Amino acid sequence: VLGIPSKWVYGSLKRTKKHLDKEILGIETKVLSLVKQDQQAQLTLLTSIPGIGLKTALFLIVITDGFKKFETASQLCSYVGITPTIRVSGSNVRGRSRISKVGNRKLRNLLFLCAFTACKHNKGCREIYERIVNKGKSKKLALIAVSNKLIKQSFAIAKSGLPYDETYVSVLSK
Repeated sequence: VLGIPSKWVYGSLKRTKKHLDKEILGIETKVLSLVKQDQQAQLTLLTSIPGIGLKTALFLIVITDGFKKFETASQLCSYVGITPTIRVSGSNVRGRSRISKVGNRKLRNLLFLCAFTACKHNKGCREIYERIVNKGKSKKLALIAVSNKLIKQSFAIAKSGLPYDETYVSVLSK
């Protein structure tokens, strides 16, 4: 193409990628140090949840301003865009319910990826996943439900200040 050898283009792209990777690492380190200054306890609590890693916990804290922006977990779920919405037109035309996808795409994607790990190591998430799949629903739908559960667990732990407890039973349930 235009007489430029492809090895030069490849080398240039490789150098650019290396430079950008270094920039990203620097930014991640700076964000981590800033969050550790103000929100170290919350960061430790969130990473105690099986399925939530350091980067997801950091992102949750930064996006929600330390969970101060939201009063309820359902508000946070709506913000992320992971709540189901029913599409209805008129009196007899009903569409399938789907997630709203109106919200933070990056956080939704992170939580969806965390759902895979949570299904293996988080008791509450595993139960939801198995229950939905055993009903004959798709695995993707079950993973979205697990993502929703992870948001609710994160919110509860951040607000209560208590670390993750696998045996915890909510007073509100049943």
